[in-house]
Amino acid sequence: MALLDKRKIEYDRVNYSDSELIEIYKLLLLPRLIEEKMLILLRQGKISKWFSGWGQEAISVGTSYAMHKEEYIFPMHRNLGVFTTRKIPLNRLFAQFQGKMTGFTKGRDRSFHFGSQEYNIVGMISHLGPQLALASGVGLASKIRNEKKATIVFTGDGGASEGDFHEALNVASVWDLPVIFAVENNCWGLSTPSSEQFKCKQFIDKGIGYGMKAVQVNGNNILEVISTVKSLVKEIRNEPKPILLELMTFRMRGHEEASGTKYYPDGIQDEWGKYDPIENFSEYLKSQSILNDDLEEVFKKEIKKEIQEELEIAYAENDIVPNLISEEKDLFAEYNQVIISAEGPKSERRLVDAIQDGLRQSMEKYDNLIIMGQDVAEYGGVFKVTEGFVEQFGKERVRNTPICESAIVGAGLGLSIAGMKAVVEMQFADFVTCGFNQIVNNLAKIHWRWGQNADVVVRMPTGAGSAAGPFHSQSNEAWFFHTPGLKIVYPSSPYDAKGLLAAAIEDPNPVLVFEHKVLYRSIREDIPDDYYTLEIGKSKLISEGNDLSIITYGMGVHWALQYAKDHSNLNIDILDLRTLIPLDIDSIYETVKKTGRVIVLHEDCMTGGIGGEIVALISENCFRYLDAPVKRVASLDTPVPFVKQLEDQFLPKERLASEIDEIMKY
Repeated sequence: MALLDKRKIEYDRVNYSDSELIEIYKLLLLPRLIEEKMLILLRQGKISKWFSGWGQEAISVGTSYAMHKEEYIFPMHRNLGVFTTRKIPLNRLFAQFQGKMTGFTKGRDRSFHFGSQEYNIVGMISHLGPQLALASGVGLASKIRNEKKATIVFTGDGGASEGDFHEALNVASVWDLPVIFAVENNCWGLSTPSSEQFKCKQFIDKGIGYGMKAVQVNGNNILEVISTVKSLVKEIRNEPKPILLELMTFRMRGHEEASGTKYYPDGIQDEWGKYDPIENFSEYLKSQSILNDDLEEVFKKEIKKEIQEELEIAYAENDIVPNLISEEKDLFAEYNQVIISAEGPKSERRLVDAIQDGLRQSMEKYDNLIIMGQDVAEYGGVFKVTEGFVEQFGKERVRNTPICESAIVGAGLGLSIAGMKAVVEMQFADFVTCGFNQIVNNLAKIHWRWGQNADVVVRMPTGAGSAAGPFHSQSNEAWFFHTPGLKIVYPSSPYDAKGLLAAAIEDPNPVLVFEHKVLYRSIREDIPDDYYTLEIGKSKLISEGNDLSIITYGMGVHWALQYAKDHSNLNIDILDLRTLIPLDIDSIYETVKKTGRVIVLHEDCMTGGIGGEIVALISENCFRYLDAPVKRVASLDTPVPFVKQLEDQFLPKERLASEIDEIMKY
């Protein structure tokens, strides 16, 4: 659709009454007049930033007008009209822009980086693209529950270059999800024109590659947007499938106001100004004798008065007073874990069997729990953890995924937004890098930002010792240990693995469960047959002594136990952390005070590993109880090698004895 060749927007009022057309006009006018005011406030320093949707209002208003109120919309930073059409109180929007407490993020995030379950809106984060996968998750929930609801999610022509765009569309297509992927093609990505962003002629050409319907509309024609979206959502409510919707428009102002528009070719804004969605619609209504200049002026005065009144409410609110307790408390959704004990028969289980038991019994306990991952269905996963699950729970709940870690973690969050639970399996923990952004910037931050919990468990088969080389053997728990808003468990035994996995699934917050691959089939233990949970955040003292403390987790527990067995002359406290976040600091201090000599042992590399943080805590809080320096024993600061001899050298197991000998000399 070459808009610049169309000197006039052609309106088709279809079956709209005069009063409906006036309502649509006023909905269009509201975000424009708000923006006029915000630009003034920006110059006055009363807001810090503004992303303009000037000239694109027909897209936001039209799509929102066409959707049912209970259907989710995932807008971006130029979609003010989504928020106003959904009738969010303006004083709350203005409080959000000014960083006031009655805003949606309590001053923790800016502009439109928020969501609201009350209005079925889920806002973006600054990384362009991740919201697309969240919409797929919401669409999946709707399809599974046969709700006959559509979802619409926005991206820009620039943001569509992100890998998240491909992953989300591919997943939605493979799974036939009722999601409209709306590309606002406004011709520029900050200062970069479309000719330098993508090579395709138009985005609807991509539809055939995803096996999905693709539709292009004039994004400046409010009636065309409404009628098209109404038709599309009606279609996919009854027959779930994704649709790619390209909305042609132009960004009249800068990417954000500070960047300006000096890079635009001369005259381009004047040319596109002829297609202004509000001016054109106003002229159309006047030509139909539905609107006149006097009535238009009345509407503008009424809206401006409302804007000013709502601004005064926001102005009157006190500035935020920092509260350390609430800042930390809001990291996680409120949850008081109730430990479930298991009495009765026990059976011998390998660690892999225990994980399978915990996962199966959780699926039986929660009928809204979905498992997703590569090859997890009929094949049972590469480690056979989900073998037989399809036969018991069906493919709706045990879902093979394309190779797209970002989209699947995002879809898990989308399921949570829709009130469901998700377990996402990384085939190997190493592959989580491809889903890293979703975990550290979406799962971890979403509750702290606007109160939405992320009821997602990410299972991470981890660790070296099987000659699998540098891309299937990493211990990467420290990457996430640094990120506020995540919980991390790392069991070392079948008993702990089952109880901690079940507890992680119960918890409505994001939990990463690290499972050592070598331990899957190398250790056995009698554990309860019935469902049970263990406390997240509680370590376990598995060996007691007064000579030395070894603080460790995962495979390190077994190295420590073997050392203790081989050196019966030493009485060793071995503390299995079990949970890395939250860390059981009290138990760490207790063992340090008891023995005065401490080794912190882990399989991860030395530099930047979790051991450094534990040593710092001990040094800061237990220095007077120490009889020797606190030692870290960890893997080398290299990638994990393939050949067994090199891998043995890399791992800390053989260095443990010499480090203990040294510390015991003090």
